[in-house]
Amino acid sequence: MAATLKECLELQLLEIEMLLSMFPKRGEFSLDADAVPSIRRYLSNADGALPPQLEYRIALDVGEAKVKVELQVLLPHMYPQVAPQLFARSDALHRQQQLQLNTRLASHISSLDSGDLCVCEAVQWVKDNSLPFLENSKASSECAAEAARVKETLHRMWIYSHHIYRQELRKKIFDCAKKLNLTGFCLTGKPGVICVEGLRENCEEFWRVIRYPNWKHISCKHVENIEKEGSIENLRLFHTFEDLQFQAHGDYGLRNDYHMDLGQFLEFLKQHQSGHIFQILFGIEGKLSDN
Repeated sequence: MAATLKECLELQLLEIEMLLSMFPKRGEFSLDADAVPSIRRYLSNADGALPPQLEYRIALDVGEAKVKVELQVLLPHMYPQVAPQLFARSDALHRQQQLQLNTRLASHISSLDSGDLCVCEAVQWVKDNSLPFLENSKASSECAAEAARVKETLHRMWIYSHHIYRQELRKKIFDCAKKLNLTGFCLTGKPGVICVEGLRENCEEFWRVIRYPNWKHISCKHVENIEKEGSIENLRLFHTFEDLQFQAHGDYGLRNDYHMDLGQFLEFLKQHQSGHIFQILFGIEGKLSDN
C-alpha cells in the first residue's frame, strides 16, 4: 500500500538522523535550522500548512587527496515514494565531467527499488564513483593550462524576474554571488533585475543555484562574453555585488504592489556603460527625463 504524506515525512526525518550520525563534523552536513522543527510541527498538527521541502548539502572527501565533492539534496514531500532531486558538484570538476557524473548518479538512483530511502546510497555512490571524473578533469586541466593562461573570458548575465521581494531569496542571491566571486547587482522590487559578471562557469553555477529548485517568472534575457589576454578583472563594469533599490511607486501597504523607478534604473545602467540593456530587459527604449 502506498505510504501517506505523514509516513513519508517521518521517513525523511529518520534518514536525516542517520546522515547526521554519518557526518557529525561542522561543515559536513548543512541544513536550515528550522527545516526539521517545521516538519515536526506539521506532524503534530497535520491541519497546518505544509512545511517547506527538505533541502540540504553534504560535503564529501573523495580519494586520498580528499577532494571536496558536494551533494545537494532536495526532497519532494512524498519522498521516498517520489524520487529525490540530487546534484553533485565540485570545484575540481569541469562542467562536462560534472554533467557526466550527475547523469551516472541519476541512472543509478533510478535503478533502485521505488519507495526506498536512497540518499545514503547516493552518498556512498558519489564517494565510490567520483574519482575517475576528478582524475579526468585534472588531466584535461593540465592539457589546457597553457591556453588558459593566455586568454580569459568575462561572462555577464542579465536576468529578469517579475519581482524580487522575499528576504530569504535575496540572501540566497547575495550569498551565492559572494561565494562565486561575482560582481553586479540585484534590483529589488517589481520588476526584479539581476546582473552577474565573472568567470563563465561561476555565472552558470549562480544561474543554476538561484533557480533551484524552481523559481517561476525568471529568465536570462541577455548574455555577454568578452575575451582578452591576461586577467579579466579590468573588464568588470561593477566592483562589488550591489543591493540596488530605488524610489518605489505604489501602495507601500501591499507587499506586491510597488514598482521601482525605472528612470533611476536607466540612469544607473548608463553610468555603468549598459544603457542598451534597458531595451533588452523591458522591450522599450529608455529615455531619461530632463530634470
